[in-house]
Formats: sequence, C-alpha cells, structure tokens
Amino acid sequence: MSSMFGFGRPQPSSAEKIAAAEQEMDLVTDMFNKLQQACMKKCVPKDYREGELNKGEGVCIDRCASKFFDVQMKISELLQAEAQAKGASGGGFGIGGL
Repeated sequence: MSSMFGFGRPQPSSAEKIAAAEQEMDLVTDMFNKLQQACMKKCVPKDYREGELNKGEGVCIDRCASKFFDVQMKISELLQAEAQAKGASGGGFGIGGL
C-alpha cells in the first residue's frame, strides 16, 4: 500500500535482480583474476619446478592477497565518501560537479 501513495521504493523485477547478480559476479571474477595475476607474477617464478608452492611462495601470496584486499577496501571507502559528499552537496557527476 505504501508504494500506492508514493512512499517506499519499487521492488526490482526478477530480470533486474538477475542482471544485478550477473554484474556482481563479473566484478568478483574480475577482482579475483587481477589478484591472481598480480600475486602470481610477484610471488611465483616463471620457471617453477615443483607442483606445490614452497613456504616462501605461499607466505608471499598470503601477504600479497591481504594487501590487495586492503587496498580494494580503502579505494571502496574513498569512493563511497566521495559519492556521499557529492550527494550531500548536490553536485553532479564528473570533476568539479559538472
């Protein structure tokens, strides 16, 4: 009843929910691929000779992944703060509220 009087938000359709889930899955997959590429490049030599990671490589990958997620969280927080600041000031999109 509340949406009949203009209160509340309309519920997303099933197609919108599926599209949002697909977009989120694409973002997660992209983040994983970037993490994997960056940490493998940094921590595992190209001419590896063993099927298993050695202790040093494993520790390097753990630290690399931790730093990767720390940076992603900081970027996310900064973007959210910027979006909130623009929303509060009534600014538009782009540089300088243009």
